[in-house]
Amino acid sequence: FICEGVSLGEAVREQHGKDESVHRCRPPDVVVFPRCVEEVSALAKVCHKHRLPIIPFGTGTGLEGGVGAVKGGVCFSLRNMEQVLDLHPEDFDVTVEPGVTRKALNAYLRDTGLWFPVDPGADASLCGMAATSASGTNAVRYGTMRENVMNLEVVLADGSIVHTAGKGRRPRKTSAGYNLTNLFVGSEGTLGIITKTTLRLYGIPEAMVSAVCSFPSVQAAVDSTVQTLQAGVPIARIEFLDDVMIDACNRFSSLSYPVTPTLFLEFHGSEQSLQEQVKTAEDITQSNGGSDFQWARDTETRNRLWKARHDAWYAALALRPGCKAYSTDVCVPLSRLPQIIVETKEDLIENRLTGPIAGHVGDGNFHCLMVVDPNNPEEMHRVHLFTERLARRALAMDGTCTGEHGVGLGKRALLCEEMGPVGIQVMRSLKDTLDPNNLMNPGKILQREEP
Repeated sequence: FICEGVSLGEAVREQHGKDESVHRCRPPDVVVFPRCVEEVSALAKVCHKHRLPIIPFGTGTGLEGGVGAVKGGVCFSLRNMEQVLDLHPEDFDVTVEPGVTRKALNAYLRDTGLWFPVDPGADASLCGMAATSASGTNAVRYGTMRENVMNLEVVLADGSIVHTAGKGRRPRKTSAGYNLTNLFVGSEGTLGIITKTTLRLYGIPEAMVSAVCSFPSVQAAVDSTVQTLQAGVPIARIEFLDDVMIDACNRFSSLSYPVTPTLFLEFHGSEQSLQEQVKTAEDITQSNGGSDFQWARDTETRNRLWKARHDAWYAALALRPGCKAYSTDVCVPLSRLPQIIVETKEDLIENRLTGPIAGHVGDGNFHCLMVVDPNNPEEMHRVHLFTERLARRALAMDGTCTGEHGVGLGKRALLCEEMGPVGIQVMRSLKDTLDPNNLMNPGKILQREEP
């Protein structure tokens, strides 16, 4: 079997051995560029026969070292599979190949009145987003990838092809057998290569409006969030930025918001329903000492506001030029959010660390954007200890060590603490059944002994 798209070039291998994380580049031995599922399957069979590790690669925008070839092997770069295959506007679903990114799909859907709302910030591959169970700013209203993937086509380690909900099936709900679809959502390439995903679509809201509100304290901002959700306001996005983060965003994006804990909010709906949503949210924020809302009603102003939020990563990096950023990703039940954010800020100050906080507070998920000098081992060690403390703080509050970035390389030990020995053993058994030779993205999620 010969596939034209094969590269042994050093630059190409380096490019496919790293993502946006702080983990060092681990280039594969060879990169292949299949064009269809049949080629993926045939290549997987070759790798299986010769016991070569397989690492799937989408856009390389992951944050946990998930694409590093820790045991060498073959990287399957899926960018040449970029078809939007079956759009059913009347059924609100679409099937895409792994080269299709979030922005590309929404551009394709532009004239249909539909959109795919899951938005991790990066213009990531949709199949890659399924593989990491990604989410982002819209999850409070529209859910994460887990809630929005209806079916997957997956090539297994031996080259066989499975359709997780049955070939071509796309019902809105099902009770048929084990939930294979969500076994592969979040599996980070360790169980198979996702070659198609069928996604749930949504009608573009008649009206959207965004607002910014400043608060006297972290507690006041997070209390407002919880109360807004408890009041049944179907808020589309509610993002928290602490004083350090808003200061960085002001400088980087040329804004002039007060340097205090801040919420960015967005409401979707009809003109009439927006008025009700906004009135309720304004009453709640003001009762918590929040400022008057600063409105972004037209598309351009709204886009500028959310671009500033999505550029938080670069704004944080600009605080210390020449440094690298690492994003933590804990998620806790909503009621524990004020406590964990306050304790985390105290920890940062005490340990002289730069870590502005931005969070999807409607989900209880927040990120410390740790800005570190990779050439300073002492500082790297302090950051490592801080991130471990933060994750354990989240676990102690019945939360998780990762809300949306995945486990990858850095959180394998924490996963063991989170799941417990029996949970990990069940995961190991699943991995051993589907991939007995440990060829699929080895070394990720599970720390395992060699077979």
